[in-house]
Amino acid sequence: MFSQEFIEKIKTAERLTVLTGAGVSAESGIATFRDPDGLWAQFNPQEMASVDGFMSNPDLVWSWYQYRRETVFKAKPNAGHFAMAEIQDYFDPLTLITQNVDQLHQRAGSENVLELHGNIIENHCLDCGESHDDEIDIQNKEVPVCNFCGGKIRPSVVWFGEMLPEDVLYQAGAASEDCDLFLTIGTSGEVYPAAGLPMIAQDYGAYVVEINPNETVYSNRADEKIMLPFSQAMPMIAEIVKKYRTKV
Repeated sequence: MFSQEFIEKIKTAERLTVLTGAGVSAESGIATFRDPDGLWAQFNPQEMASVDGFMSNPDLVWSWYQYRRETVFKAKPNAGHFAMAEIQDYFDPLTLITQNVDQLHQRAGSENVLELHGNIIENHCLDCGESHDDEIDIQNKEVPVCNFCGGKIRPSVVWFGEMLPEDVLYQAGAASEDCDLFLTIGTSGEVYPAAGLPMIAQDYGAYVVEINPNETVYSNRADEKIMLPFSQAMPMIAEIVKKYRTKV
């Protein structure tokens, strides 16, 4: 199933960096955006995921994200999420970079998670930036206002036209440059700058493995391609890790 070279890398690599995308969450029942029947087939991204769209119809956008939150809260981490969390103490470090906004990795126990696109669990004021989480009622479909400045509260997700969080992007780049082994899992490889991270890792000498049941734009460049879903491949990798490595 896995090449001997990959198994040797699992045994000997000091630093592991992992990039996960929408396919990882899809296995937990969370719809992806780019599938023919995905979320962007139903909604206009500029209306539902941009500052302009939010300001034009804040209650509509807020109610849509409330619906998405309900979907996320009902979803459960899959076997791959738990296997990923199991191996985090066997590498120094394991850096987990995700394009997903659902925090399923954290719910499974992963700790060192870099959220490139933010998340939809947290919220902040559009005007003053103040964080608003605990006081938000998931059932409320009308956009709440900030009790500090009166501004509109929005999800803490990166919208179209916005920059990725600079510190997170810097850490993701550094982890890609500094790793011995890089796994890219469940991502199409089409959304930059995340799509460039496996190439950075490879350019700096890492062994790059793509785990995806589908062919992607990166498949031919990866050092190894494993055509399995995350929930099947990751537990197998975890077993190899626990068999041959000790916790650091």
